[in-house]
Amino acid sequence: MKKAADQAGIGAGRAAKALTGVEGLDDITAGGFTRGRIFLMEGDPGTGKTTIATQFLLAGAEAGERCLYITLSETEDELRETARSHGWDLPTNFHIFELVPPEALLNDEQQQSLLYSSDLELGETTKRILQVYEEVKPDRVVLDSLSEIRLPAQGSLRYRRQILSLKHYFAHRDATVLMLDDLTSESADKTVHSVAHGVIRLQEMSPDYGAERRRLRVLKYRGQKFRGGYHDFVIETGGVRVFPRLVSLEHKTDFERKPAPTDSEELNALLGGGFQTGSSALILGPSGTGKSLFALSFVASTIRRGGKAAMFVFDEELGLLFARAKGLGIDIQAMVDSGGLIIEQVDAAEMSPGEFSQRVRHCVEEYDAKTVVIDSLNGFQAAMPEETALILHMHELLQYLNRQGVVTFLTVAQHGLVGDMKSPVDVTYLADTVVLLRYFEAAGRVRRAISVMKKRTGAHEYTIREYRIGAQGITLGEPLTGFQGVLRGVPEFITSGAPDMQMDPSA
Repeated sequence: MKKAADQAGIGAGRAAKALTGVEGLDDITAGGFTRGRIFLMEGDPGTGKTTIATQFLLAGAEAGERCLYITLSETEDELRETARSHGWDLPTNFHIFELVPPEALLNDEQQQSLLYSSDLELGETTKRILQVYEEVKPDRVVLDSLSEIRLPAQGSLRYRRQILSLKHYFAHRDATVLMLDDLTSESADKTVHSVAHGVIRLQEMSPDYGAERRRLRVLKYRGQKFRGGYHDFVIETGGVRVFPRLVSLEHKTDFERKPAPTDSEELNALLGGGFQTGSSALILGPSGTGKSLFALSFVASTIRRGGKAAMFVFDEELGLLFARAKGLGIDIQAMVDSGGLIIEQVDAAEMSPGEFSQRVRHCVEEYDAKTVVIDSLNGFQAAMPEETALILHMHELLQYLNRQGVVTFLTVAQHGLVGDMKSPVDVTYLADTVVLLRYFEAAGRVRRAISVMKKRTGAHEYTIREYRIGAQGITLGEPLTGFQGVLRGVPEFITSGAPDMQMDPSA
């Protein structure tokens, strides 16, 4: 993908677009805001409008442009305090024009720059805004907020005329203007939508449990292709970060498709030589069947071959996972210390799906991970508002990983232990390989069975093998050719002298 600056286009002078200064937003808007135009950013209070507007001006100030923040609702002290909370030092070319209560006008030093908006008619307020513009002559302007203009207007027609007059005034002076609207109007007034060159809406959602979620959408951008749909974002120390919606078609790469074997000859035989690079594998089974261990075994094989891996754990506490895996012959801490493995604990109640996709992309593009494990899809589903969104999101994420030549493992814990199993969500059609793990009863003992139900990238065994989990990890036996009904949990002998596994019972 081209860089945002290339998409913006560089002319004989400065770039044709003004970078927003917000990570991810320039990607969504294909390079930022068109210079000399008016843009509207709307959202309820607390959605991050002021933070984004400040970042927009700071990006301009860093580029040597004059910037002006006109605040009709917050004080200058509040704006500067917000900047300090993010670690920002406002430069001298970052000007703030504040409208304050009339007692401040008693100070002779402030009479030329401070104004109380409620004491003035709408026309006088607009006049003072234009006066300060002429004094500063900025390249970038933020007007916060339009509700302080809409209320004195006392009518849609007058309000529209004022916005149009501001638009023509700023356009003739080649100023890039960002207007903020806190949506406090009782009616859904779309007046500015038709006037603005582009419109961005910010939303905050409060789930039944967990932290609030924020997302934005570009509603309009004249003469410009942009990335549509909703994009998750977070407000953190240092500003707003936006996570552009993942579109897998934009990330095609050339790589050699080849088998990626495991360290187990029996498992390789069952899989028809192993997994394939650029493919995904779904490991299904009830709780305790060793789904995470299967994925970890392949992670260890990848690292021993000199590759890198990333693992995202939703359900299990990392300390417990490290101790449990070490007891089974897999030293996760050693793999992390060697730099071969990145492992992250993911809290589904605190992280949005967009942020999770961005973390996966970072591991693949920056860390060069060739094996990715998502353990489990049950936990990831908790981060999604509804199942249909999960399917679409997983489709894009898996397609992206496949196009990067990554082997992806998804684990899904099915409901129940034996008999009829139910999955919380059906993603078997998305995965290239489906590995099924099962408990079954035989000779008064609970045993485990493994089978490959599907593999798009080559042949595989259609047998069912018993496996055991012990100090040496996972050990597979010969195919269970003398049983019927293993996958249902209660097998029956169909031939005499059916082969039994010659294994150490204590394993």
